[in-house]
Amino acid sequence: QVQLVESGGGLVQAGGSLRLSCAASARTFSSYAMNWFRQAPGKQREFVAAITWSGSSTNYTDSVKGRFTISIDNAKNTVYLQMNSLKPEDTAVYYCAAGPRFKIADRWGQGTQVTVSS
Repeated sequence: QVQLVESGGGLVQAGGSLRLSCAASARTFSSYAMNWFRQAPGKQREFVAAITWSGSSTNYTDSVKGRFTISIDNAKNTVYLQMNSLKPEDTAVYYCAAGPRFKIADRWGQGTQVTVSS
């Protein structure tokens, strides 16, 4: 059973940056995709970004394009989400998740809180 552990959340001012990390306890299947989702208070969970384990393909939701970058370090079984130019509307709990393809997940981490102050 693969476990996913997120870290790197915190409080930052608008315009600032944070880098989230997601460490997998074991190498997932090579066909799996690694996703980041987020859930703001009172809102449904939404897709943020995804990457294949090879790192050859990525996908982003429109609201974060040009600001967020997803990457993967296969040697460390770790996925990163670099978040720049943060906005108050980026405030949410961010979840790392593995699944068979982009935007689909069947294994989830516990989440890490990101708060962006105005």
